Amino acid sequence: MSAQAQMRAMLDQLMGTSRDGDTTRQRIKFSDDRVCKSHLLNCCPHDVLSGTRMDLGECLKVHDLALRADYEIASKEQDFFFELDAMDHLQSFIADCDRRTEVAKKRLAETQEEISAEVAAKAERVHELNEEIGKLLAKVEQLGAEGNVEESQKVMDEVEKARAKKREEVYRNSMPASSFQQQKLRVCEVCSAYLGLHDNDRRLADHFGGKLHLGFIEIREKLEELKRVVAEKQEKRNQERLKRREEREREEREKLRRSRSREHRRHRSRSMSRERKRRTRSKSREKRHRHRSRSSSRSRSLSHQRSRHSSRDRSRERSKRRY
Repeated sequence: MSAQAQMRAMLDQLMGTSRDGDTTRQRIKFSDDRVCKSHLLNCCPHDVLSGTRMDLGECLKVHDLALRADYEIASKEQDFFFELDAMDHLQSFIADCDRRTEVAKKRLAETQEEISAEVAAKAERVHELNEEIGKLLAKVEQLGAEGNVEESQKVMDEVEKARAKKREEVYRNSMPASSFQQQKLRVCEVCSAYLGLHDNDRRLADHFGGKLHLGFIEIREKLEELKRVVAEKQEKRNQERLKRREEREREEREKLRRSRSREHRRHRSRSMSRERKRRTRSKSREKRHRHRSRSSSRSRSLSHQRSRHSSRDRSRERSKRRY
């Protein structure tokens, strides 16, 4: 990659797709299904293992540092939950690697003769010491590159102690030559590479400090981190979903209570209205009854008075006729 291309990649990573007003690069968004979500989270195996013995080539999905920058900016305001996609991707990749490791172990078991448990345990101990020495030497080189001489010397002292333990095992004198040769290979549990029982310190340091082994460690650690993040986010989402459901239920109960209260008030109002109408009708009937009673009484009184006047008139008329 030329210096100009490196500078362009750095600007893309820092500023995103719209850094220079190029609208053609914005035709695809980081949320598009064609974009590799593992790349956005900087954990795609195609990137991590690039240039190693297990180089996977180009990823089938889009890789663009500018899209990663766009995602990092947008993720500060919104959670896109891309960790789940990346976790599924890494789980599938690690599961495939673990299957290859088991196949390699079976292949070694088929090609190597069966040995006693004692010899196998001693060979396993040598492999463990080799692994410890290789990791320590890789750490020494890393600390030396960082300029941390004092800490590097402390780790080197641990390397010497591990070497002494390995010499104390004296496998060459305690194991038969045939058995010794049978157990000269072992499969690395991390990256599926073959390790030899008699690998020198340089070979061990190159393996445990190499890009392939460290890349697998990075992928496995990232997978565990993603599992933790996904579990936390799912728990948070479940709590938010439960909270929203409780709020909806509380709102529905409040609406139901209000509806019942309004219905109760309407029913009470109708009852009171009917009662007022009934009282009004009753008063009206009483009033009409009193009015009819008074009218009847007056009529009877007038009739009686007329009757009296009529009888008086008749009496006077008879008196006059006599005289």
